[in-house]
Amino acid sequence: MTDSITSIIRNMGFKDEISGLSNPEQLSKEFKVVQDADRLDAIGAIGIARCFTFGGSRGHPIHDPNVPPRINLTKDEYVKQGGKTTSLNHFYEKLLKLKDLMKTEAGRRYAEGRHKFIQDFLVRFHREWEGNL
Repeated sequence: MTDSITSIIRNMGFKDEISGLSNPEQLSKEFKVVQDADRLDAIGAIGIARCFTFGGSRGHPIHDPNVPPRINLTKDEYVKQGGKTTSLNHFYEKLLKLKDLMKTEAGRRYAEGRHKFIQDFLVRFHREWEGNL
């Protein structure tokens, strides 16, 4: 049992999924549930707060229009996180992708509303950033 739990924790990360290490058909029900729960924590209102808190702790600016998000990252690029980035870029590099990576029906259902909340937040953020409110 301990080995199973340890394996789930070690292999459920986003970086493992983008590297192609994860095959959904071979994953246990427990793995899918834990991974979806972890991802649901990363999106929605709490996810937005976590994103800016983490970015601030790493010295990342909130936003810089001159620093585009790094889309379609490999595992190595994601893990290294080299170069300049912003907290807002994390939404495009990872958080907006999580809805489509949910493994369970319940995870997909809960992710819909949280994903929409993030999308609405980003629209509002960009409007305010550009002074269009």
